[in-house]
Amino acid sequence: MQSDLNAPRNPILDRLGLYARLVRLDRPIGILLLLWPTLWALWIAGDGKPDWIVVAIFVAGTVLMRSAGCAINDWADRNFDPHVKRTQNRPLAARRISGAEALTVAAVLSLIAFVLILPLDRLVIELSFVALFLAASYPFTKRFFALPQAYLGIAFGFGIPMAFAALQGAVPALGWWMLLANILWTLAYDTEYAMVDRDDDAKIGIRTAALLFGRFDVAAVMLFHAGFLVLMVWLGQTAGFGAPYFAGLAVAAVLCAGQFRMIRSRTRDGCFRAFLHNNWVGAAVFVGIVIDALI
Repeated sequence: MQSDLNAPRNPILDRLGLYARLVRLDRPIGILLLLWPTLWALWIAGDGKPDWIVVAIFVAGTVLMRSAGCAINDWADRNFDPHVKRTQNRPLAARRISGAEALTVAAVLSLIAFVLILPLDRLVIELSFVALFLAASYPFTKRFFALPQAYLGIAFGFGIPMAFAALQGAVPALGWWMLLANILWTLAYDTEYAMVDRDDDAKIGIRTAALLFGRFDVAAVMLFHAGFLVLMVWLGQTAGFGAPYFAGLAVAAVLCAGQFRMIRSRTRDGCFRAFLHNNWVGAAVFVGIVIDALI
């Protein structure tokens, strides 16, 4: 009897596996970092009791649009990724799928996400076009913009105004200030991410925050974290949030401070661990918001 190891491979399943790697389903950290700010906004906009159908739509939309963004990013960087240690084995960089396939995957996922939001407020639909533009254009900012992480922060945080629009029919000032806070947080964790690829990016001419800040990169990361936390504290005070909210921010602050030890030596592994660590920062803030709403 032929062993399972020698069994013929299914070409369809193999292809789907490559597409799953293309959109980073094997590395969900990007989805989580995109999802946490959206959940913050949904719970705040919904006064702690958001419509669960809206929540489900936004969670699904976050997964779909993050996946589409990865496919677009890899297509845009298809001539750069083969020269970067961390990305050289991605399906498109390794030429295991074509550029046309990557664009098709991105288009299909974006269309599904758009269909999902059609039952929501018209403002959500209008904002979705801005979100799509941000996701599609971000990869190209690395060619000419010295601080593409700021642009990414807008793209990653655009679920915030969309969440307020879905549940309140408008985006209050609180929503835009939350977006700014998310930009600062994104600047912190994506600078850590850029520190992983600093040497490779310098060789191929990609612009990143790690290269822009140079030897002040660690200080910049901690300053962005501090700005994010201070702004979130101010928002909580302005909106009249209670002790659980601020306790969540306190936990987040401890987690952010702990990243200093991971990045101060600027090793690839340490910087990447710090980047991944931000998942818990987002979770701590969310738990504080949820508990505050419950009591």
